[in-house]
Amino acid sequence: MIGYADVMDSEDGVKQWLFLIRQYGFSYISNCPGTPSATQSLLERIAFIRSTHYGGFYDFTSDLSAKDTAYTSVSLPAHTDTTYFTDPVGLQMFHLLSHTSGSGGASLLVDGFRAAKTLKKEAPDAYEVLSTVRVPTHASGNDGISIQPEYPSPVLNHHPVTGELVQVRWNNDDRAMIDVLGGSVEGVERVEAWYEAARKWVKILRMEENEYWEQLRPGIPLIINNWRVLHGRSMFTGKRRMCGGY
Repeated sequence: MIGYADVMDSEDGVKQWLFLIRQYGFSYISNCPGTPSATQSLLERIAFIRSTHYGGFYDFTSDLSAKDTAYTSVSLPAHTDTTYFTDPVGLQMFHLLSHTSGSGGASLLVDGFRAAKTLKKEAPDAYEVLSTVRVPTHASGNDGISIQPEYPSPVLNHHPVTGELVQVRWNNDDRAMIDVLGGSVEGVERVEAWYEAARKWVKILRMEENEYWEQLRPGIPLIINNWRVLHGRSMFTGKRRMCGGY
């Protein structure tokens, strides 16, 4: 964790913050004023805020103003955001501004790189499948909006030169059906292999030792590396106000 003033007052503070994100895939920031403007200024210490079909900096409650599960109070399994973009967002910040008349809503983090390492060790064939079979994705819940990437990508994406795992793309709610490659026997077998590999992947994601649960609190924003860390939440009651951005 690093302090809000450290990040806002010096470039060295920004450097330390980025190191934490690089090292662990996420970071908390303490003593942040509980306002959208302070949170936005904090996020802009790294770079510009990326605009999407949800807008730029967001400030929302669970009112379904956007047709997305994030705008509900239901539990969300571990996932990464914007798998339907050709270039998924890199960093994402959450700042719980308030939670009234209810409880729940603990945040879930899972290190996707660690989970992938476990999968590669325990089921190398499944790792190969999730690294090569391309998965169609889409976002089409809001009126007038339908987004698909320029081309589908695997769940596990690697550096083209070093072969290092650099990106996890996993959101079962935004996934379309897997292409059977013209209905060929090889295509059908490949699809069956993908679903079997996906089951093994999800089993690892849900292992207790891979899940980190923490209740977000006002004044302590959380930022994650969306290419590495999957996030989710438990269901909640009451009204929560959240702000942040990509």
